[in-house]
Amino acid sequence: MLNDEQYMELALRQAEDAANCGEVPIGAVLVKDDIVLAAERNRREELKDATAHAEMLAIRRACELLGGWRLSGCTLYVTLEPCPMCAGAMIQARIDRLVFGANDPKGGAAGTLYDIVRDQRLNHRLEVSSGILEEECAVLLQQFFRERRE
Repeated sequence: MLNDEQYMELALRQAEDAANCGEVPIGAVLVKDDIVLAAERNRREELKDATAHAEMLAIRRACELLGGWRLSGCTLYVTLEPCPMCAGAMIQARIDRLVFGANDPKGGAAGTLYDIVRDQRLNHRLEVSSGILEEECAVLLQQFFRERRE
């Protein structure tokens, strides 16, 4: 049985793979009952798809694997706080728990800019744990964008 930090390390490996492929380095791992159902990275450039965020791809893969759209009992680990699109998908998929690394002050939808995943007006809410391996997640993103600017 792995803990939050160990699952986040798996997500960080996915993020590193994304950076090596020229994608924004974000990784996601979706887990149920200590089994990794999906490990994905951003693939927007590769797939030429605005929705190909790591979280969306992990949700799609887990749904395919489980044969349904309800991901109750699952935890999603992601290196960066999810955007509104991904937060909405987590609610729609009925994911129980979100664990993320770095906050996203420009677009985070799990407490920083918005709090979609815990909005009382919606029919489902997620338990949220943030700041897991935050420094490692943030440094990877900062290095990626610093190199892009140079």
